[in-house]
Amino acid sequence: MEQSLSYDNRIDSESSDQVVNPWEVSAKDGGKIDYDKLIDRFGCKRLDESLIDRVERLTGRQPHKFLRRGVFFAHRDFNEILDAYESGERFYLYTGRGPSSEALHLGHLIPFMFTKYLQEAFKVPLVIQLTDDEKFMWKNLTVEESERLARENARDIIACGFDVTKTFIFSDFDHVGGAFYKNMVKVSKCVTLNKAKGIFGFSGEDHIGKLSFPAVQAAPSFPSSFPHLFPGMDKLRCLIPCAIDQDPYFRMTRDVAPRLGYSKPALIESSFFPALQAKNGKMSASDPNSAIYVTDTAKDIKNKINKAKSGGHQFSVVQHDLGADLEKDIPFKYLSVFLEDDSELELIRKQYGEKEGIMQTGDVKKRVTEILTEIVERHRRARAAVTDEMVEAFMAVRPLPSMFE
Repeated sequence: MEQSLSYDNRIDSESSDQVVNPWEVSAKDGGKIDYDKLIDRFGCKRLDESLIDRVERLTGRQPHKFLRRGVFFAHRDFNEILDAYESGERFYLYTGRGPSSEALHLGHLIPFMFTKYLQEAFKVPLVIQLTDDEKFMWKNLTVEESERLARENARDIIACGFDVTKTFIFSDFDHVGGAFYKNMVKVSKCVTLNKAKGIFGFSGEDHIGKLSFPAVQAAPSFPSSFPHLFPGMDKLRCLIPCAIDQDPYFRMTRDVAPRLGYSKPALIESSFFPALQAKNGKMSASDPNSAIYVTDTAKDIKNKINKAKSGGHQFSVVQHDLGADLEKDIPFKYLSVFLEDDSELELIRKQYGEKEGIMQTGDVKKRVTEILTEIVERHRRARAAVTDEMVEAFMAVRPLPSMFE
């Protein structure tokens, strides 16, 4: 059962051993994020094999590796989205990006890679929100710089291969108004100051802009916010792929949706992509050494992976006798996310992680370096092909006549 929205539902209380909210992810003493505890505290559910099998049956294609390997591991009402789809109803996708850095790292790309798969597998439209207003309020950025970064990040998003005939990208600074603003105001009227403090941890020292922002992120969950896309489709369901740190926004949204006459948005949520040094819960855009960026050269990638935290042993005889600790091995974790071939991944798991295996730490780092270099080079080529005209086309307010085809 979904938990109520109250002070007691905060995951980042002072007594907690981990902090997980939309602005900070960390664990006590640099430990691991406890995802079972997150599921319990947030009140979402684990994605089980039956749901993954159902995705394959309904779409007629193999589930994405992020589903097969548990990168996307939790959900809210994903089963209801599948029920609606099976009965012939449509839905749309909504995800977003807070543009706080010049370029994206691989952790930023994960939700977009997965969203592209969902769009293609279910043949549905997608709205992508660039929260340039949020980053102006939370970061030391000017309005103009936030707007510029939004456009730069839009290029990286487009380079992931989205279909312009099914995708609308918008920046909050450009788009908030009209029907979108009406839904923001409706949401705001349903959320008390005490409730906002309880969900997000706002204090008397926070400026009122922060208090107003959750309604901005809530509004795209409702189809009436986009009359140019979904005229007369106010009951259309929404599915939101996101990292689990965004869950507080949508717990709030789901709480107010029935009072506004809308369907609750469904969520499918990912774990965090680990930092190379494994010192905290996820890669950080503020620490270039914690992440592989899409602007990194092949040499950069090799150097970063070589310095990444390993679960293997320094001496080959010890590695052979004991095997690697795969829970601590960051290069193997990266392989488990990005290596396409399931059989190769399983072979590496055995030959590196088990006793009497033949793989050493250097072998694993070499393989993951090859894969990440290929991904980054492919992305760089795709991004270089994104013109100003393409950005304008994706961000133009227009109907999407073939969005369900």
